[in-house]
Amino acid sequence: MARDPENIQREIEKTRDALADSLDALADRANPKNLIEGGRERIAEKLADPKIKYTLIAVGTLVGLVVIRSILR
Repeated sequence: MARDPENIQREIEKTRDALADSLDALADRANPKNLIEGGRERIAEKLADPKIKYTLIAVGTLVGLVVIRSILR
């Protein structure tokens, strides 16, 4: 059964639109600005975890005390 040229044209346009949408989505995901922002969000989430947050505070305090102690000696 032969296909109608108008139907073929509509399918081509529909496919072209779907491809354009896919390319736009890929370009948005690969945008360096968006990648950096996503990395910042992930780091902020990790630092909000109390185990990591308080561990970093403790390490910073110990490093500060060691530096002050070495200066005063």
